[in-house]
Parts: sequence; structure tokens; C-alpha cells
Amino acid sequence: MSTKVNSPDDLPLNPGIYIMKDKFDKIIYIGKSKSLKKRVKSYFKEKHDSVKTQVLMNRFNSLEYIITDSEKEALILESNLIKKYRPKYNIQLKDDKRYPYVKLTNEKFPRLIITRNITKGGVYYGPFTDVGSVRATVKFLKSLFKIRTCNNMDGPCLNNQIDLCYGPCNGQISQNEYKKIIKKIDLFFDGKYSKIIENLEKEMEKAALNQKYEKAGVLRDQIDSIKSVMDKQFVDFIGDLDQDIIASTQNKDNTIVIVFSIRHGKIIGKDDFLMTGGENKAKNEIISAFIQQYYSNYRHVPKEIIVEEKIADEDLILDWLSDLRKKEFDKLNSEKKDEIGKTNKNNKIDKIDKTDSKNMDKNNRKKEEFNNEAIDYKAKIVLGENGRELRLIRMAIKNAEIIKNQKRKMQNAMIEIKKHLKLKKLPRVIEGYDVSNISGKMAVGSKVSFLDSKPNKSQYRIFKLKTPGPDDYGMMRELLSRRFKSLSNHLQEDEDYPKPDLILIDGGKGQLKIATEVLNKYNFRDIPVIGIAKEFEEIFLPNVPFPIIIPKNNEGLYLLQRVRDESHRFGISHHRKLREKAIEESDLDNIKGVGKIRKINLLKEFKTIENIKNADINEIAKVKGMNKKIATNIYDYFHNK
Repeated sequence: MSTKVNSPDDLPLNPGIYIMKDKFDKIIYIGKSKSLKKRVKSYFKEKHDSVKTQVLMNRFNSLEYIITDSEKEALILESNLIKKYRPKYNIQLKDDKRYPYVKLTNEKFPRLIITRNITKGGVYYGPFTDVGSVRATVKFLKSLFKIRTCNNMDGPCLNNQIDLCYGPCNGQISQNEYKKIIKKIDLFFDGKYSKIIENLEKEMEKAALNQKYEKAGVLRDQIDSIKSVMDKQFVDFIGDLDQDIIASTQNKDNTIVIVFSIRHGKIIGKDDFLMTGGENKAKNEIISAFIQQYYSNYRHVPKEIIVEEKIADEDLILDWLSDLRKKEFDKLNSEKKDEIGKTNKNNKIDKIDKTDSKNMDKNNRKKEEFNNEAIDYKAKIVLGENGRELRLIRMAIKNAEIIKNQKRKMQNAMIEIKKHLKLKKLPRVIEGYDVSNISGKMAVGSKVSFLDSKPNKSQYRIFKLKTPGPDDYGMMRELLSRRFKSLSNHLQEDEDYPKPDLILIDGGKGQLKIATEVLNKYNFRDIPVIGIAKEFEEIFLPNVPFPIIIPKNNEGLYLLQRVRDESHRFGISHHRKLREKAIEESDLDNIKGVGKIRKINLLKEFKTIENIKNADINEIAKVKGMNKKIATNIYDYFHNK
């Protein structure tokens, strides 16, 4: 609990953190010090070198502090409180709630999921800044290792029937066997591809020796898939390096930080982050703040962190990083000892033959070697001044510069939109709406959201529309009414219900008129809304008789087109899924002689309805459970429609 003081002279000389608040009792700055009194007194002088510090002190109203036992404890507490309260004048990693994590759940048979929320239990990897790559990776791992995807294990699922899941819900795989698969996924995220291949090759040889050729074939395919991932690694080094390369570049308001992750001699990832609040701050302070926030979130701390220059509070941060590494090692060691203990326990029998005795001796030696193993958990911060480290730092800086230029273009796009549409503020949050249907059937409405010129997919929504008939205006009215009625019920704006700065409707004056009426009805008259027509890319505004024409090569127009096209793509893709689902649920079920089992066998063999349509009678007849008569029924159904 914090203690309030009236003057810096009332502060103790102890280490701790200090909390500055404005007249509204809102936290505006959090700092740490090994001597609270000395540090805070430095703020109370007539002139400040930094404009930002001067602005901070102009808003300052009250002061609180928390004493800690050491400077290291103060550093940890400061980092936690900055992440919790996000004070305006602190250097901070831009809200990483929008960055997804990959989570292995802590269920009996774990699932691999993508989440933006961190809760107790399970293993987290991330956060990752490239959402598309994360989705592709998770999809690849699910198909490669055939782990469960269903939320409830209440019986065999379709994935199990078509050989995309090992079927733990059906007792087709033991918990121990499943655990081995999960271990491979953990190795994958740690970049230990060679170790996965080594384990898979041993399993493949064992399966072949036991004449389990089908299993050996599956393992061979898994090995090939992992090798193809290894081939895509764009930089390869000699040795077993465990490093993060951190470099940055600054503009007027923000800092772009790039992190290259090297695991076992390969660059396995590149992430970029935006740091705010670093105006007039030295680079070593910004990188110091970044390291504190970056590694405090369920993240592997490598043996070496390569940086451009000596960071602020380096000794203190190294001490803290080493503690994190030790905790990580202790957890791994505990799990490893448990496994060795279980192996020994399984080998204990009343009568031990020579083979079993050898196994026990081997495991006991393994345990003894493990206990005597010297573990170096100390972290190092190394300056990238020459050789390979310098080359990597330069490569990271080059990447940071490219991203800075991209962000500048994104900023310019919003500035151009603000100028041409005469908006009162920068359109940081733009929402796009579209309606998809076939003659009024299976109608869906799509909402997409762009944040700072980039798709914010956590805010994408699909609405199943109930408006009857081919009535595009009525469907748009329903779509917008449902969205803004929901928003009006949440008077306190939050990340789940953000208020847009600009609304874009895919359509002309008619659709725009509907949108204006809905916004007026729910008291959102202050939100600007536009319609964009495809043919001439004309932009329509409410109560303006003529369309606005933005030059074709304008970055603002490009952004508006992207929002419009994305809302259309998102709606169409979901509409296509509904159509395919309807076909799969109806067409096969309507064919005489095709029941649930035959339907599953057909999908297992052909994967899609389209492939079944393109198959001939003989190909269909070869499917398990089929005969010539049923195959003819299926063929005739699709070709005589």
C-alpha cells in the first residue's frame, strides 16, 4: 500500500517507487530509485532540461511512495505498476494486449490456442506481432501433430474421423503418448528443430522395427515437414547460440524496437514493438525500459542480449534477468527430475532380469549426471560492437528504419483523410461495414476495424442478418442498428467496445442515408460517416450534394479502399463458409444410402464436397463402406441436378 506525502522532504532515503498524480488523482508517472528522497527532490527545481519533465511537473498535484527491501524489488514493482496503470509520461511498450500469445492449455490433453489474455495455468509463447504468421504456425502444428481442437471431450469429433486428430476423447491415445507430442510442440517454439527430428527419427526406427509401417510413414512425413520449416530459416550460425538482438530507431514521438530471436544457432523470429513516452529521452533509457517490460511477461530470457549501447541500470537489470533465468531453469529441472523419477518407478518390478537391471542402472546414471550438471543461468548484456554481433545490430536497425518509414506512411494516410474529409481529429479507429447475401438468403453483415491504419482483427465481427428478402438497405439498417445499440449500452468506452473515429459504408448515397439515420437514433451524431462507391471511387458525405474526389495516388484514399475491400472480403469469406456448410449438411444427407458413417468416410477420403463432385463412380466405390450402387447414387445426385 502506498503512502501519501506533501513534500519530497518527507520521503525516506530507502529504495522504492514513487507515484505522481494529477489534480484528478490520476497516475501520470511512476519511477523507482535506490534513494526516494534524493531522486524525487531532483524534480522540484525551477528549470528542467527536458520539456517533457516540465510538462509533467505542470500537471503534478500529489505524491505517493512504496518502500521496498532492495533496488531490484523496486525495479520489478515499477515494471508491474507501469503495465497496470500505463501512466502518460512513462516510457512504455505500447499496449501489448493487442499482441496475441500462443497457449498450451493445462488440461489433461492440452490444446494449442491463440489468445490475447494471460491467465494462470498453461504455457504461453509470445507475444507475437505478426498475427498472420502465428495463425499459420498454429494451423501447421495442429495438422502436423494431430492434437485435439475441440473444447469439450464428449465423444469422437469429425477431425478424429477424418484423421486430423488422434482422438484422446475416444481413448485412442494415452496421456503419456499425448504428452510426448506436446513436448515436441514446446521444442518447436523454442527453436529446437534438430531435437524434434532426432526424437521423431528414433520413434520412426522403433515403429519400423515393430512392423508398424503406417505409423513410421506418419513420422516420416512429420520429419519432412519440420525440415521444410528449417529450410525457411533465413540466417544460420555455427554453434548453439541463445541470443536476442535488440535495436531501435526513433522519430519525434515514438521509438520502434526490433527484436531478433536466435535459438540454437538460427534466427527463429523477428518482432517489432512501438515504445511511447520516450520524447527527449536517451536511447539507453528507452531500451532499458523496453527490456524490463519485454521480459516480464512469460518470456524466455536468453543467455545473451545484444544491444547497441550500454543501457541504463545495467547491473540491476542483469541481476533481475538472471533471477528470471534461474526460475525458468528451476521449473525445467523440476519437470525433468519428475520424468526420471517416473521412469525409475516404472522399471521397478519384483523380479528384475538383466535387461531391466541395465535400464535401471542407465536411468540412475542419468539422474546422477543431471544432478551434477552445472547450470549457467546468468544473463549477459553484450554490446554489438564488432563481428557477427555488429552485423546483426546493423541488420536490426535497418529493419527498424523500414518499419519506421511504414508507420510514417500509415500516419500520413490518416492525416490525408483528416484533411480531405475535414475531420475534427485523426481517424485512428476506422470501421468498415458491408452486407453479403444471395437473393436475400444466408445474409451476413461484416464489420472490420482498422487501428492506426492497420487491421485490428480482434474487433472484426460477423452478424447473421434476419431481414427478409433481397433488401440491401434493410440489411444495412439491421447491421448498423445492432452494432450501435450494443455500443450505446456501454457508456464507458473500453477495449471491447471502442468508439470509432470514422465509419465507412460500402455503397453510395442510399446506404449513407441509412447509416446517418441509425447513428442519429442511437445518439452517435458526432461520429463521421462516409460512403465509398466502387466504380469511380467517389466518396459521399451526409448532406453534401456532390461526391469528394481524392487523388488516385493519395495514401489516404489507399487506406479507405483497403478498409472497404477488407469489409467486403471478410463478409464474402464468411458467406462462402456458410454456403459450404449448408452444402455439406444437406447434399450428402439427401443422397439415398449415405448415412453418417459413409458421409464421414467420403469426407475423410475426398476432404471436400467439390472433390466428391469431381470423382467418378469407380473412385467413389473404392471408399470404405461404399458399393457400386451407392457410388452411382452419389454420382447421379451431383451430375443430374
